[in-house]
Amino acid sequence: VQLQASGGGLVQPGGSLRLSCVVAGRTISTVNMGWFRQAQGKERELIGGIRWTGVNIRYADSVKGRFTVSRDNAKNTVDLQMNSLKPEDTAVYYCAAASKAKILSTLWSPGGYEDWGPGTLVTVSS
Repeated sequence: VQLQASGGGLVQPGGSLRLSCVVAGRTISTVNMGWFRQAQGKERELIGGIRWTGVNIRYADSVKGRFTVSRDNAKNTVDLQMNSLKPEDTAVYYCAAASKAKILSTLWSPGGYEDWGPGTLVTVSS
C-alpha cells in the first residue's frame, strides 16, 4: 500500500485544516487506516482512524470534538478534518494503513500499522 498525505501548512490558532491521504494499491474499504502525529521531541501518537468496516477508531482525548476522520470510497482517500486548531497541534501528521485482520487494540499504536506515508507538517501559530 502506498500512502501520500497532503494539506498541511501554517494556520492561525482557532483555524481549520483538512488533510487528505491518498491510498494506492488497496481499496480503502479493505484496510484499517490511522492518522498519527509526532511533535518535536515527542512520541508518535494516534489521532484517530477508521476501520475497514467504516467504523471510527477512537480519537485521542486531546482532539475529541475538534478532529474528524472520514473516508471517501470514490476517491480512495482518508481525510482528517481539523478544527479549532491550537499551537499544541503543531506536528508532522502521518497516515498509516494496517491489514483488515488486525484486532482493534493493535490499531491504537504505531506498531499496529504496516504502511506509512511520508507525513505532512502542520504548524499552528499566530
